Amino acid sequence: MSTVSDNRTSYALAPTRTLTVNGVTYAYRELGPQGGIPVVLFVHLGATLDNWDPRIVDPIAAGRHVIAFDNRGVGASTGDVPDNVEAMADDAYTFLRALGFDTIDIFAFSLGGFIAQDLVVKHPELVRKLVLTGTGPRGGAGIDKVVGVTYRDILRATLTRSDPKEFLFFNRNATGKPAARAFVQRLKERTVDRDADISVRAFRTQLKAIQKFGRSAPADLSALTQPTLIANGDNDRMVPSGLSEDLHRRIAGSELVIYPDSGHGGIFQFHQTFAPVVAEFLAG
Repeated sequence: MSTVSDNRTSYALAPTRTLTVNGVTYAYRELGPQGGIPVVLFVHLGATLDNWDPRIVDPIAAGRHVIAFDNRGVGASTGDVPDNVEAMADDAYTFLRALGFDTIDIFAFSLGGFIAQDLVVKHPELVRKLVLTGTGPRGGAGIDKVVGVTYRDILRATLTRSDPKEFLFFNRNATGKPAARAFVQRLKERTVDRDADISVRAFRTQLKAIQKFGRSAPADLSALTQPTLIANGDNDRMVPSGLSEDLHRRIAGSELVIYPDSGHGGIFQFHQTFAPVVAEFLAG
């Protein structure tokens, strides 16, 4: 298979591109067949372009145009990270409109799910389908505690010379530990043109925005008419699993998938099961 073809179907090989709009340069990667409605990936706290699991992205890209991007001030994108989720959603809208899209599907994880909700509430005409994973609604109980959980697990990871995601995303048991190690290894499959890590200042600003989101008045999600798939593990310590059920109740007609014996990264632990489900959901 040629390199060009590989770049179109493998996230680990997708070239990094940039787009400058309103003085901000956004870094992004795209793969899959061009044309049609793209699937746009909204990434989690502290994450850059290199934090997407290729075992989930690649199956989606087998049939769809997929775009991942660095939020403003993160990774290779310039500017300052906003201290509120609404502004992050505004940035995403600016970026997507500058790319020329007037209809998209969204696949979002964690903080990305907060941003996606604010975006679809403000611009419902932009979004056709919505996938919300490891996330919860604005004002959801316990979201503001993400800051404490995150700092504790970063300390635990530092003491054991581990990746913090092994603690934050997975159960620390006989099932979760090997799943965590496998996930972290998959994120290293890209060996060239890797993204810059998020700065400490940007990371802290994202945490501040998450805390504000958790302490805000709930958004009205009852008006959402987009087909929505919601997924999580049954033991999410970052964004409590009950908030996925809360989202399911708030968004009429939504589908809910909860994976057993898994945490915040349940979709990554169960990627072999989840990837075909999300690919089929987005393909329709």
